[in-house]
Amino acid sequence: MTAKTTAAAALATGLLLALLAACGKPRVPDKEHPPEPQVEAADNGGTTAMRDAIQAPIERARAAEQAVQDAADAQREAIDAATD
Repeated sequence: MTAKTTAAAALATGLLLALLAACGKPRVPDKEHPPEPQVEAADNGGTTAMRDAIQAPIERARAAEQAVQDAADAQREAIDAATD
């Protein structure tokens, strides 16, 4: 065995032992004192920031669609008025 191979084997063995030492039996939760929730629900009248973030681009798209529809209606009326 060469020095590099021996050093690599020693490093791998040390790493394996460190990983095995880090593993342990998980703690059993205390039934009398359950853990507190880590995130509190935001109560702001039924809306949430996530819903607002999702709805904002949808509302902008609806407004743009309505503007395009209004422009098409105005153009149709102008064409109808010009042909009559």
